[in-house]
Amino acid sequence: MSDRPVRVRFAPSPTGYLHIGGARTALLTWLLARSHDGTFILRIEDTDQKRYNEDATHKLMEDLRWLGLDWDEGPEIGGDYGPYIQSQRLDLYQKWANWLVEQGKAYRCYATQEELARAREIAQKTTGKVAGYERMHRYLSDEERAKLQEERGSYVIRFAMPLEGKTEVYDRVRGKIVFNNAEQNDAVLLKSDGFPTYHLAMAVDDHFMEISHVTRTEEWIPSAGLHQQLYQAFGWEPPEWVHMPVILNPNGKGKMSKRNPPVREDGTVIPVLVHDYREAGYLPDAMVNFLTNIGWSFGDDREVFDVQETLNEFTISRISPSSGAFPVSKLDWINGVYIRQKSTDELADLLLPFLERVGYQVDREKLAGIVPHIQERLKTLQEAAEWTRFLWIEEFAPAPPEDLIPKKLDAAQSLELLRAAYATLRDLDNFGWETQEAALRALAKEHGVKAGQLFNPLRVATTAQQVAPPLFQSMEVLGREETLRRIQLAIAALERLVEDE
Repeated sequence: MSDRPVRVRFAPSPTGYLHIGGARTALLTWLLARSHDGTFILRIEDTDQKRYNEDATHKLMEDLRWLGLDWDEGPEIGGDYGPYIQSQRLDLYQKWANWLVEQGKAYRCYATQEELARAREIAQKTTGKVAGYERMHRYLSDEERAKLQEERGSYVIRFAMPLEGKTEVYDRVRGKIVFNNAEQNDAVLLKSDGFPTYHLAMAVDDHFMEISHVTRTEEWIPSAGLHQQLYQAFGWEPPEWVHMPVILNPNGKGKMSKRNPPVREDGTVIPVLVHDYREAGYLPDAMVNFLTNIGWSFGDDREVFDVQETLNEFTISRISPSSGAFPVSKLDWINGVYIRQKSTDELADLLLPFLERVGYQVDREKLAGIVPHIQERLKTLQEAAEWTRFLWIEEFAPAPPEDLIPKKLDAAQSLELLRAAYATLRDLDNFGWETQEAALRALAKEHGVKAGQLFNPLRVATTAQQVAPPLFQSMEVLGREETLRRIQLAIAALERLVEDE
């Protein structure tokens, strides 16, 4: 690490919800700041006006806060280096773009889209490569430039990339990276509408905000030579470059993408946006733990660790240069671990909005009663809706009577068992689940059937679900009166079935 105070930034483009890859970049950047008593800055790069989404900035901040990534400077907080929204800094970009022109390190280019397209076509035919731009206006005379200014008026400002030599960039993750200057284009710095490109805005903002480390994904490596040259042209000290690996699809092929989201083996789509994971019932601590594991190593075989433990161990040297797959099954497992760490009341509070969201009228006491019996089974909070549906449905619809008949028994035998179970449960001194279990196991033995041949019909009768929490605990939470009412409905259904046979 250099002697400069650690000042780092996360600079998303407000075009929608936060991508999981962007969240991982923000997380590692935040960890770098917090582990060195540094400053974490949120900067909104809204210079892409065509894709700008007015509500996206608010959504991005919601997602960051959900993950626990607080910022020290930025929107809604302020700071001494603002404004922190790029569209509010246009004068600064225009000033420094024109300064480069005055210094002979950039130039105004008046090329039309048609001319650029023609240049690309010629390059494709002659070299097999699409160069995109052949510096056609870099060497204009004053007279030629004045004429184009009069005729066309509109122009962009391009950087005059050195044509000889090499540019060396030292990356903290990958070591020295060397670029041949002759292979670099004269990149656009300022667009014709007065808005900067990423290249100019990044350099100007990072300099004036005194950013010590630029943390971004490896996709920006091809631009690193240009950015190093820009700093040299301005005469500014460059930041330390930290190019992190991207997150790949679970199969390790291709980057996680919003346009082509990956799918699980069962065909369901794997979310790529943080918002979707919030909605699906993943816990923020689990997401942070999981994302930290992709591209960064704790240093041993541990896979579950909290933020403070991460901060104690965090160093850039443990960031991997290799892209990592998104092991969604591991996320499910980690989320389950964090769910099991919650107290009954904590988990009930977390589950409540997910149950209400699907329209359930939830009894808080019943919810607290069933939580200990589903906690071990949950991978996400959203799953609780299916596990506990039998508790909240307003009009209970019994299962088909055929589902009440266990293997190796017929309808008449099943009817006899349910009548006996009804009487046993009705006459219990207390309705605690331990008392229920003891009495019903004795009943099964008395009737010469296996416990499952009695318990399975009871589960179907009381929940109408093939998969439900443990039977006796479910009936205890359901309550004696409602449990007996549902068993009676099952008895009536079986009676009709027996009569029809």
